[in-house]
Amino acid sequence: MTEEITVNVGQAYPRDVGRGIARLDKDLMQSIGVISGDIVEIGNKEKCYAIVWPGYLDDAGKKIVRIDGNLRTNARVGIDDWVTVRKVSVNEADRVVLAPTRETHLVGGARFILRILEGRPITKGQTIRVETVNNPISFVVMTTKPSGPVIVSRNTQIQLRENTVVQEGVAGQITYEDIGGLKRELGLVREMIELPLKHPELFEKLSIDPPKGVLLFGPPGTGKTMIARAVASETDANFVSVSGPEIVSKYYGESEQKLREIFEEAEKNAPSIVFIDEIDSIAPKRDEVVGEMERRVVAQLLSLMDGLTSRGKVIVIAATNRPNSIDEALRRGGRFDREIEVGIPDADGRLQILFVHTRGMPLEDDIDLEEVAGMTHGFVGADVSSLCKEAAMHALRRLLPDLKIDDVEDEIPPEFMEKLIVTRKDFDEALKNIEPSAMREVFVEVPSVKWEDIGGLDNAKQELAESVEWPLKFPEIFDAVRTRPPRGIMLFGPPGTGKTMLAKAVATESEANFISIKGPELLSKYIGESERAVRETFRKAKQAAPTVIFFDEIDAMASERGSSTDAHASERVVSQILTEIDGVEELKDVVIVAATNRPDIVGPALLRPGRFDRLIYVSAPDKKGREIIFGIHLKDKPLADDVDVHELSDMTDGYVGADIEAICREASMLALRELITPGISREEIKSRLADIKISSEHFLKAIKRVKPTTSRSAMSFYEQASEAFARYAANDEEKMPDLDAGTGYQ
Repeated sequence: MTEEITVNVGQAYPRDVGRGIARLDKDLMQSIGVISGDIVEIGNKEKCYAIVWPGYLDDAGKKIVRIDGNLRTNARVGIDDWVTVRKVSVNEADRVVLAPTRETHLVGGARFILRILEGRPITKGQTIRVETVNNPISFVVMTTKPSGPVIVSRNTQIQLRENTVVQEGVAGQITYEDIGGLKRELGLVREMIELPLKHPELFEKLSIDPPKGVLLFGPPGTGKTMIARAVASETDANFVSVSGPEIVSKYYGESEQKLREIFEEAEKNAPSIVFIDEIDSIAPKRDEVVGEMERRVVAQLLSLMDGLTSRGKVIVIAATNRPNSIDEALRRGGRFDREIEVGIPDADGRLQILFVHTRGMPLEDDIDLEEVAGMTHGFVGADVSSLCKEAAMHALRRLLPDLKIDDVEDEIPPEFMEKLIVTRKDFDEALKNIEPSAMREVFVEVPSVKWEDIGGLDNAKQELAESVEWPLKFPEIFDAVRTRPPRGIMLFGPPGTGKTMLAKAVATESEANFISIKGPELLSKYIGESERAVRETFRKAKQAAPTVIFFDEIDAMASERGSSTDAHASERVVSQILTEIDGVEELKDVVIVAATNRPDIVGPALLRPGRFDRLIYVSAPDKKGREIIFGIHLKDKPLADDVDVHELSDMTDGYVGADIEAICREASMLALRELITPGISREEIKSRLADIKISSEHFLKAIKRVKPTTSRSAMSFYEQASEAFARYAANDEEKMPDLDAGTGYQ
């Protein structure tokens, strides 16, 4: 057993932040004779104290200690620095005096702080970060009794000073642990920025210049600005933040002068990071802008980034959500050497972000954050933050009626604060109010339609579940058999059979984002606009995957090429859709569902394997199917004893689901017509409500009034189309069947 070990500092996992713990491999713990819960001293330039816990399985065999940003700040070390770790014995604290780093008001502050610090080791001069729902609060330990490292217990007296103390570079500091779900992006940024600032000798040895700039791009709210601030605080570099529009001036030459001053200040205080937010506003493409001032600003920025004078230890980070609007000259090597996309987080990323934003939140014990993360498709970091705040506000609104305070200056009773807990129901309510910003323009709130709400159509339901639900819910089963799921599904059949309803149900059951496109709405009289609308739809779908794109009445926009009489707009739309579905760019976790009652005029190029792999015939319901549909529409209706669903099913041969719904509605109206007579009062109607009964006579009259929407000849056309597509799918026919709609579809 050794007295101390030397290990590498690693980043803490989000769930460990703010708990004062250090994670070590079990073998390393044995080597210095500590067990879980012991106190260790971590030292380099300064000392900090933490509770040791066993490391995660991923760290087995690695010589690293994982500590959060607060402990790293106290020890004055950064990630990848070497520190010594040894076991220490500490006394129980009798009294601890704390001072905040900024003005703050905490109800029951001493008791609140004691509950957080209980069991944690502290020492004089260290900074303690307390997580809250909004911004963390930092306190500096002024004195402890006894002196030296002590452990806070239930009997420790906590004193909070009113006067604030200024702790250089601590208040409001953002650490890497405050950023969830961006592990890959953070790794790339650290590699580009931390190494040149911390160890420039490595680049001198290799005789190469360190990277000059990093361009972060991605949808708004993904954490681009936060990454820049975290890197600045973790590297102890001087951070100069520039908002794009703030340097623009109406006076000739003043905008360029402001840019020069910013870079001069950064060089004086090197090492520095210059962060330019919304760079597309000050460095647009010079060929496309009209103003002379924008061109001069771009030219000035180019000369500052690689002019004759060296920039020294100055690294430029720029952020934008419109990378293609930036001047091409900025996007070459030597200027912005690396372009890093900060994308929409996946389910695991969203879980990490939820851990970050619920650290200081009093959560119900049985709340499952993994389940919440699984329900928030398309949410970026800013959306998840808003969701957590909205859930907390809902919890407050729920308990506010119980709060009885007469005077505004009265303090909120501690009993009320104890009851303030955020539950799963609060998150469910918050989800109703927060929509994913990445899908804001195309997001559609789908009515909650389940499989059981659709009568019959068992084959169509099974095929849709296999094609849409399985790939999105169980992707590993497709990896196991080394195959990819169907990319597109086309539902065809007579009007009113439930094609649109099936699409709604599959979106609900697969818990995916849902984008609904009505056939004609993409078409525009302006050349290029229709294709751009298709591109934007697919781009947003890829960003917010998993997504179901539903094209209703696809025959209106994707008819056979060469058959259109317009300005070839629909032909260009078909070409664009084909390119998006199976072009060079891979379509991942995006399923396309289309519906049509005119399969004969849909372009054959869309119907080949690899595009719409599955052609599902949604037929008119059989006798058993009609019974189920009647059962769904007559549920909870006040029926007379003589109503027999089996009889109704026999009488409605050839009727589709929409016709059956119309019969049920018409029968209900006939029953009401008998109740409501001219001149009847509202009170009289209320007294007769219990007597309303829908009888078989009402249904007989309704069936006479409602005729089937699809004729026998049209039905035979759909049957013929279904058989033809089946033969084509089975390779019994070499080419796509040529359907003659003129004989059957009328």
